[in-house]
Amino acid sequence: MNKLIGVYGASGCGVGIMPLIREQYLDSKIVFIDDKKSNGLLNGHQIIDWAEFLEESSKQKFVSIAIANPEIRKALSEKCMKHSIPLIEACASSVVKMDNVELGDGACLSPFVTLTSNIRIGLCFHANLYSFIEHDSVIGDYVTLAPGAKVNGNVLIEDCAFIGAGAIIRQGVSIGKRAVVGMGAVVVRDVPADTTVVGNPAKILGKR
Repeated sequence: MNKLIGVYGASGCGVGIMPLIREQYLDSKIVFIDDKKSNGLLNGHQIIDWAEFLEESSKQKFVSIAIANPEIRKALSEKCMKHSIPLIEACASSVVKMDNVELGDGACLSPFVTLTSNIRIGLCFHANLYSFIEHDSVIGDYVTLAPGAKVNGNVLIEDCAFIGAGAIIRQGVSIGKRAVVGMGAVVVRDVPADTTVVGNPAKILGKR
């Protein structure tokens, strides 16, 4: 095959994204890329390291970065850009996208994700099972929504923020760069950059 796709990360996130890539890109050879677990098989797919991926003879190469940590995802994205390897989107067939959704390269959209209308989303966005973003929200680069995260309308989430499983972000709230919203938190006011918040209502746990 002339097209090679690497799912970067042979762990929990990777095994969730691989079936989406396999369903979308039937004409491609698909492998896991993992620099710590190479030379094996996982769910029927070969695991190779980055150097081996670069050495493959395929004319077209693409990567889906299936790693939940936003800052690691950013570093791997920059490595792909350095080698002129495009990022590819993974999108489940059950994902709902409504009107005027702008989505940056390299998104991973798990089953039953909903993106409503007039939303702008940056590079390498991860939206896990049953998470949603409501109207008129702006999402930065390398943002992660864990399963069941709920982002209401007119929300700003800046680069590399992580929104925990089941967290709820109230309409109009801003989440700063590299902030972490804990699992199940209910965020009713702005969260500063590099801050972790937890609880209902969410309160600052500490600075990163």
